[in-house]
Amino acid sequence: MISYIVRRLAYGALVLLGVNLATFFLFFTVNTPDDMARLNIGGKRVTPELIEKWKIERGYDKPLYVNEAKQGAERFTQTIFWERSVSLFTLNFGRADAESAGEIGYQIKSRMIVSLQMALPLFILQVFASTAFALLLVMFRHTRFDFWGVVLCVVMLSISSLFYIIVGQFLFSKLLRLAPISGYAPGLDAVKFMMLPVLLSLIARLGTEARFYRVMFLEEIGKDYVRTARAKGLAEHVVLFRHVLRNALIPIITSAGSYLPYVFLGSLVFESFFGLPGLGAYVIEAISGQDFAIVRTMVFLGSLLYIATYILIDLAYTWVDPRVRLG
Repeated sequence: MISYIVRRLAYGALVLLGVNLATFFLFFTVNTPDDMARLNIGGKRVTPELIEKWKIERGYDKPLYVNEAKQGAERFTQTIFWERSVSLFTLNFGRADAESAGEIGYQIKSRMIVSLQMALPLFILQVFASTAFALLLVMFRHTRFDFWGVVLCVVMLSISSLFYIIVGQFLFSKLLRLAPISGYAPGLDAVKFMMLPVLLSLIARLGTEARFYRVMFLEEIGKDYVRTARAKGLAEHVVLFRHVLRNALIPIITSAGSYLPYVFLGSLVFESFFGLPGLGAYVIEAISGQDFAIVRTMVFLGSLLYIATYILIDLAYTWVDPRVRLG
């Protein structure tokens, strides 16, 4: 297993390096530092002096890859590539391109807390709710309850998240006044601002996850070990929870694990609509403000989290299924 983990880490490092190089090439070849300066300064009268000042303040006045004016290692370290791309591997994100955005690292640390307050409860509730609903449908399979449950899942997964947000805000905030329509407060007050986005996001994902889990459970329920368990006189709910659920954990872990990066990076749509100052809203603000430094950083972090997540998923396979061996 150790050799497998080392090999996956090496693959992950190569993937991360490739993503980083591609991102840097796209941002600094398609858009030169002068173009980025014009976009951020704005206005009709952008003088060469203002552009040069903006580049010096943010370190974009250096050469891209090789600094011929320096000697030794500084030929490569005193470049935009080193300071804006290689430095990401040390989690040194630098400052944002916008005038008032500040240090990217500080913003990520403070905003990640908000994203976790929403995404972590949602992640836990999503796994339990989807699994329980799917098991309930399988328990009453070939009945009207199962039929209408599947119909409900298809309807829920066919509706856009924006619809849930708009209807949920109107119903729970405008009419019933059960939760704030948007905003955020630190501490325990954050609970009342998180309840509605967590609930609506749970509903938006429930149909897709429950329908997928139901298919996995139905596939397991026709296997020989399930028939043997029933022949021994075990009750149906015991068969489902003790045997079927346990042997269907691999697809559940795969599906749930793919959502883990969003736990840290936040939800773009929900954070923006509910005014939550998390990482998802941070990305939207950076894109709308054309702050390429923030976008590059979030692309790097997203890649890093996806690589780490799938390594953890592989390790979890060996825990839920002794037959799986990593080699």
